[in-house]
Amino acid sequence: MSHLNGSALRVARKRAREHFTDPSRRRGLLVAFEGPDGSGKTTQRKLFKTWLKSEGYDVVTTKWNSSDLIKPIIKSRKTVRALSPEEFSLLHGADFRHRVEQTILPALWDGKLVIADRFLFTGLARDVARGLDLDWVLKLYQPLLWPDLVFYFSVSPITSGKRVTATRLPNFYEAGQDVTHVEDPVESYQHFISRVIREYESLALIFNFITVDAEQSIGDQHRQIRELFLEGQRRPWSEWNVDAVADWLARTGTR
Repeated sequence: MSHLNGSALRVARKRAREHFTDPSRRRGLLVAFEGPDGSGKTTQRKLFKTWLKSEGYDVVTTKWNSSDLIKPIIKSRKTVRALSPEEFSLLHGADFRHRVEQTILPALWDGKLVIADRFLFTGLARDVARGLDLDWVLKLYQPLLWPDLVFYFSVSPITSGKRVTATRLPNFYEAGQDVTHVEDPVESYQHFISRVIREYESLALIFNFITVDAEQSIGDQHRQIRELFLEGQRRPWSEWNVDAVADWLARTGTR
């Protein structure tokens, strides 16, 4: 944010605080669904969205690696297997930043509820599992935007592997073959997802995720998520987000 005028940032911080703490308006909420492949989080995200809409919430969904601007670049680089761990991280970070600025923050400003099917924690877990330094990766996502709630769908590496390989073979990067150098994608996936889950478990402790036992039935998980959301939505707006919102306001001139 060093390129922005200090005075403009101070004004933007004040606007951000006033907007998101104004008791007269419905505050935008950001709920992230995180977990390894095969954890069932996408199924739960869809059920949660359907329920929220039935309760009258204005819901916006954003998915990992879905920026119209960056996704085609990532896809082309993956096709030729040309991504180093650093480039993999940088491009996914750019995709995330584009969606934050174009989709997530505008929706939150308008008082909508944003469901993120994967958030920056996916990048952290996968990139560190690829051998990158956590602090280096975190800097890619600054100024940091923190969800109001993070549901982490926890499964064992074995369960993840069984669910993913039940109908298909993992692709090259999904299996982590770029870093495991294991020829068999199923074997490579098992090695790589074990690393990813280990990083997720650490992040869950550091960032206070709400852990959902994703080995439970779909119905039990959905009921638990609804109950936890109704409790968690009463949390006050996080002051941690003031820099991310102020940076966006100062650059876009949002009214």
